[in-house]
Amino acid sequence: MIQARARRPALTVVAALVSAALVFPTVAAAQDGDKKVIEMWTHSAGNPAELAVYDQIIADFNASQDEYEVQYTSFPQLDYNTSVISASQGGLPCLLDVDGPNTPAWAWSGILQPLDLPQEVVDTILPSATGYWNDQLYSIGYWDAAVANYARKSVLEENGIRIPTLEEPWTLDEFDAALETLQATGDFDYAWDIGMRDQGEWYPYAFSPFLQSFGGDLIDRSTYLTAEGVLNGPEAVAFGEWFQSLFERGLVPGPSQTQAEQEAGFIDGNYAIQWNGNWRAVPTIDGMEANGESVDDLLFLPAPDFGHGPKIGAGSWQWGVTPDCPYPEGANAYLEFSLQPQYLAEFANTTGLFPASAAALDMTEMYQEGGPLAVFFDLSQAQAVIRPPTPAYTNIALTFINAMLDIANGADVQTTLDAAVDEIDADIAANDGYGFSE
Repeated sequence: MIQARARRPALTVVAALVSAALVFPTVAAAQDGDKKVIEMWTHSAGNPAELAVYDQIIADFNASQDEYEVQYTSFPQLDYNTSVISASQGGLPCLLDVDGPNTPAWAWSGILQPLDLPQEVVDTILPSATGYWNDQLYSIGYWDAAVANYARKSVLEENGIRIPTLEEPWTLDEFDAALETLQATGDFDYAWDIGMRDQGEWYPYAFSPFLQSFGGDLIDRSTYLTAEGVLNGPEAVAFGEWFQSLFERGLVPGPSQTQAEQEAGFIDGNYAIQWNGNWRAVPTIDGMEANGESVDDLLFLPAPDFGHGPKIGAGSWQWGVTPDCPYPEGANAYLEFSLQPQYLAEFANTTGLFPASAAALDMTEMYQEGGPLAVFFDLSQAQAVIRPPTPAYTNIALTFINAMLDIANGADVQTTLDAAVDEIDADIAANDGYGFSE
């Protein structure tokens, strides 16, 4: 049985805290007139549509009661995590947003405290939009995302390729043959685009589900103490060899792909199929229409089944409460207020991601029944797997990214995966199992 022990800061977090402990002053129990001020930080600077929804929620909450006043600061996403770590020895606000897979690390490191929300409210939110550590809820979100294969119906039909469904996805052999067929037409630079240019969290989010569908994983989820046998076993090696073959056969763009190529490649017909998230659906629809194409030709197709069921990633940005918060009851009250379906629907309308509550779907423009993006919610329900809920994930992700780049560039698959396992296991051991024990 897995047991979690007391939390202590991860070694990498400790170093960051020591070097930056004086960057932010301690948060005081500020008051705005007769109201207690609840400070809130978000990574959404540069996203005015998203911030407009926060403005509305905050204004509504502040007007709904006389005890608390929520105020927020927005940070650019690239600077956000650094700012949080720098402030985590006494300068944190009440409320933080956190990328879902980072929740266990932030909880274990003492950046977050357990949430105190009514269970009936939590039960309305998709499991993939909640963050747990040590069997306690630490974060909760307003939306989630899903990935699909973008394709043109006409292209598949012209080449005699079956259109897969959720009930009958492509098999490995069928999908591989489809890619070979499309490449052989000479009509496309590449049969498939998997987004190699985005060399960050996209890799574990988008590619580790392929590994899992082959039968491997990023870590042994029965103990969370080792990656041995799951990241370097026969199933993982089979995945790595197939992944490497995509580049060897010229079926996909390599790591030198540019952002412009990735964003326009499918729209302009340079890529036959594209593995992408629902956040790119509206720009793709707009681009096809601008090119004079009918969007009725656009398909969002499920992940192939590589032998152990089709898988896609899950878990997006969520909200938590910090231990520095002088008014945790007010912070939790704000979160409960903000989880109303109408707000979740408005986030979906502005971000393009689907709401984290089924009750909000019919309030959205794109995800209501029969809507152009409704399929993404169905894909998430049927195929989604969260990234490993362990504080070790931060290091696991970086290790996996480097391994995928090495494999794409021709490194020996078994050797590369063995080295990745050694790095992951060494980090877990150095951090005393990150709170897990046999």
